[in-house]
Amino acid sequence: MKRWPGKRAPGLGGVMATLAMLPLAGCKYSILDPKGSVGLQEKNLILISTLAMLLIIVPVIIMTVVIAWRYRASNEKARFEPDWGHSVKIELFCWGIPSVIILFLAVLTWNTTHALDPYRPLADGKKPITIEVVAQDWKWMFIYPEQGIATINEVAFPEGTPVDFRITSDSVMNAFFIPELGSMIYAMAGMTTQINLIADQQGTFPGMSAMYSGRGFSDMRFNAIATTPEKFQAWVENARKSPAVLTAADYPKVAAPEEKAPVRYFSKVEPDLFQQIIAKYLGKAVSFNSGMKE
Repeated sequence: MKRWPGKRAPGLGGVMATLAMLPLAGCKYSILDPKGSVGLQEKNLILISTLAMLLIIVPVIIMTVVIAWRYRASNEKARFEPDWGHSVKIELFCWGIPSVIILFLAVLTWNTTHALDPYRPLADGKKPITIEVVAQDWKWMFIYPEQGIATINEVAFPEGTPVDFRITSDSVMNAFFIPELGSMIYAMAGMTTQINLIADQQGTFPGMSAMYSGRGFSDMRFNAIATTPEKFQAWVENARKSPAVLTAADYPKVAAPEEKAPVRYFSKVEPDLFQQIIAKYLGKAVSFNSGMKE
């Protein structure tokens, strides 16, 4: 058997690279498998932008290889023109095509940026359901102001119904993300951000924190359940059977840092609790700004 002293056998690097990718075989590319119209538009934007940029990258790679091979030192048939300095055709090719693609991407980005504005209500014709989201250490709280309930690490809504998420943080800066439904948006203390999403089919979609926020960050996950209106109402009624209630006095205990927090339901929520959580940071912000002015 032939051996290669001090060198790896041919093809061994490729085998090792293939084996290294095996752990990724079970990965789920949720962003490219959307379950809502917002996610679908974002998927199309990613694919169209990638293909447009490949129209520049692929020809450059091919030309690099072709030119290096054709004008190699050993090729005596290649044309040698030491005084050549300009070609209109090459200039048009090198600058014209990239300019057209950049203009195309600019128009595409402008249009989709406005069309997919997370604050923009979805033109679906149905009344949206409002859900208030609070990022805590290290769990997610969901408050339903119209239904008068709250949950920890589980959120539900009817399929085909726009959902208006209003988001804040009761701790450090965080990021709210349901990959299969669409955009990610930040959660910041003393502020409210907003994102409008919709699920076009039933299912349980994993949600997550997309920003490192401490030791419990990796388990800061939740389930987003899209179901029929009837099953959603049954889910609400089940939450209303919970003996736990959420008042401003009880809230600090509920918001205490907790890793791998289980799903919990609260049958009643103090009105305007979401606004109270935001307001408690406003005084600190004013004091800081006042100090800066001085």
